Amino acid sequence: MGVLTGPLPLIPASTPHAGGEDLRVVALGGGHGLSASLAALRLVTKELTAIVTVADDGGSSGRLRGELGVLPPGDLRMALSALCDDTDWGRTWRDVMQHRFHAKPGKSTTLENHALGNLLIVTLWELLGDTVAGLRWAGALLGARGQVLPMSSVPLTIRGRGRIQAEDGSSTLQVITGQAALATAGVVEDVTLIPENAPACTEALDAIELADWVVLGPGSWYTSVLPHLLLPELRQALCTTAAKRCLAMNLDVNDKEAEGMSAADHLRVIARYAPEFGVDVVLADPTSVGDLEEFSQAAAALGAEVVLSRVRVNNRQAVHDPLRLAAAFHDIFA
Repeated sequence: MGVLTGPLPLIPASTPHAGGEDLRVVALGGGHGLSASLAALRLVTKELTAIVTVADDGGSSGRLRGELGVLPPGDLRMALSALCDDTDWGRTWRDVMQHRFHAKPGKSTTLENHALGNLLIVTLWELLGDTVAGLRWAGALLGARGQVLPMSSVPLTIRGRGRIQAEDGSSTLQVITGQAALATAGVVEDVTLIPENAPACTEALDAIELADWVVLGPGSWYTSVLPHLLLPELRQALCTTAAKRCLAMNLDVNDKEAEGMSAADHLRVIARYAPEFGVDVVLADPTSVGDLEEFSQAAAALGAEVVLSRVRVNNRQAVHDPLRLAAAFHDIFA
């Protein structure tokens, strides 16, 4: 097996940092939600660490995980792409990392729907024999403004019970295994990780211990946000760190895995699964809160104050505006 040695490769110099802040911020999550927070946080601080879920079992990530026995690279790739340097170099490599292969009409390929970034990350892992080092090399290639770490050193599986609707209109709770299946199950209960006592990434634990602020969310609540509080070592680190804690709410509180839930219900999920986890600030867009009194009471149960800030794009889609979200984080951190 080949080994990469020597210093990290030289990359074009980054553009000057907009915020000039030296706060050490750790953002936890996965998928598009974490990408949204990272796109904003990279404008606020130079000391940024992303800690990413590693339970994905669908698409390109699921295939690579199943065939090669590696961590699913997809959410890690998305986090790296969100941190890419805002230069031609960074934007080009971001697009390269996100590029997916598709066969021509009438043809087939074993590369179908694989993201090139997934293949690149797995290649670095195989050459280096070190997950964290491979992600650092990938980050250096993109000129990433921050580091990306997996939440665990082994692949995780999410299991829960979902309410399945029958043709006659009745419903039953059934055990559902796997992130891809659970994400579309509707009402979800009794979520657990397999293995339950999987080791957390050591570098992730260190980053949380040294952080000034920890940001959890936004993202798919049961499959991207909650897993960080289900892994024992990671939950302990999040509960005992001296850092302040910010919980960033979703814009769409009724996605496929949180059907029928209110914004306050999302906070109650956190309190139910990790009652020892305290929060300093809950950040929410006012259009997503619903009953403000109920929401404020649920936040207070976590020990948090509510900060309402318009962080949605102008067309009111469930998409965060990076500049608005960055401004909200800046004010909270200040």
